[in-house]
Amino acid sequence: MPILVLVSLALQVACAVHVVRTRRELYWIWIILIGSFLGVAIYVIANVLPDLRHDPRARKTATKVLDTVAPERRRKQIEQRLELADTVDNRRALAEECLNLADYANAAELYRSILTGINANDAGFSIGLARAQVGLDDFAGAKETVDKLYAANPQLRSNDADLLRARIDEALGDPDVALARYRDLSTSYPGEEARYRYATLLVQRSHFREAREVFNDMLKRAKVSPIYYRRKEARWLDAAKRDLASLGPG
Repeated sequence: MPILVLVSLALQVACAVHVVRTRRELYWIWIILIGSFLGVAIYVIANVLPDLRHDPRARKTATKVLDTVAPERRRKQIEQRLELADTVDNRRALAEECLNLADYANAAELYRSILTGINANDAGFSIGLARAQVGLDDFAGAKETVDKLYAANPQLRSNDADLLRARIDEALGDPDVALARYRDLSTSYPGEEARYRYATLLVQRSHFREAREVFNDMLKRAKVSPIYYRRKEARWLDAAKRDLASLGPG
């Protein structure tokens, strides 16, 4: 059977199921069956696309697809907004998008431009700058940024800032301090990154038994976690599974 016929049948069946599930008028099934590709196209344009515009889940999925296909799309939109209105909020949005795209140099420049005046010691902007500096392997600069942040905000409690401090200590050659910070974060950080970094540093320090325990704990937690959490933390969970396997039996 020619491939085009198979494709047509699959589309017709899918649209017919949609007609029944959404309780559309049944004459649409005849249009779909008689019209083949044209009938499917007419049905999608008339019935499916309008529904998608009003479905938050569909819009979210479409946005993710667009971001995957055209990762620069969102940045260009924010840049256009920034050209029209040079505000702190638009600069922040562009800096965050640059971080998402691993454009750390531009992210750092944008955060520095924000960290002035009343925003000079803003925790969110300072953490953003430190993240960009870590992305650039400027750990000395990141340490200066984080130290300044805590000096200006001695009561600050931030898991993100503490994780940055642990990464900075590790990179600057103070693994014992980094290990202690990771250990504390392993029970408080809202995600798997801190636990993964803790386990990998344990491996580097030849604490293999403890590392296995942390990796296993990550994977056990994932099994009972909601699917959205497993998807969000997939990078760290996949790495934990791979690294645990490389350690061999304990």
